[in-house]
Amino acid sequence: MGAASYILKLDLESRMGNVEAAFRNIHQDLIDGCREGDQKAQFQVYKLYYKAMYNTSLRIVNDSMEAEDVMQEAFLSAFEKINTYSGTVSFGAWLKRIVVNRSLDVLGRRKAIFEELDGHDGIRDNSIEDAEYREETETRVEEVKAAIERLPEGYRVILSLYLIEGYDHDEIAEMLNISSSTSRSQLSRAKQKLVSEMKNGKIKE
Repeated sequence: MGAASYILKLDLESRMGNVEAAFRNIHQDLIDGCREGDQKAQFQVYKLYYKAMYNTSLRIVNDSMEAEDVMQEAFLSAFEKINTYSGTVSFGAWLKRIVVNRSLDVLGRRKAIFEELDGHDGIRDNSIEDAEYREETETRVEEVKAAIERLPEGYRVILSLYLIEGYDHDEIAEMLNISSSTSRSQLSRAKQKLVSEMKNGKIKE
């Protein structure tokens, strides 16, 4: 299994192992308190989720100060509209979707997310054999994450959403306002760029 694929495997295993707990919301009492405007409950929820939400934003915006701003704004937004949380997904998943959407908004204000991909239409949209980037998976997960952070913005976003955050192509297509087929082809190109980064230690222009 490739190092990048291993990240996805870890994420899926973690989420599958915690499905029951996630939908039960073990901190439901705090969520109920937030619905009532209890500031102490809001602070406790913030402490529980802020680090994960910050990291999610950072993987997308790739700027610590902007990620901090996104995270803070996302919590404010979540507390303001917490009555819209239906409980059909875990609270963490609902909150993360807010963070992801706000992070994408930040990128949208910088420039079109996939602007730098326009010149790569000639790249063949073929699946990459796992053997091309098969490495010692467990010891290289952090290295893969670091390599993703060095990629151009469009590649970084698609890989982060798919491999690390665990969204499927339909969800990514909705978030980025593209088609599912475009999401798949851009993921393939992003993987090729990641392979290059892992092999050479730098991004080929």
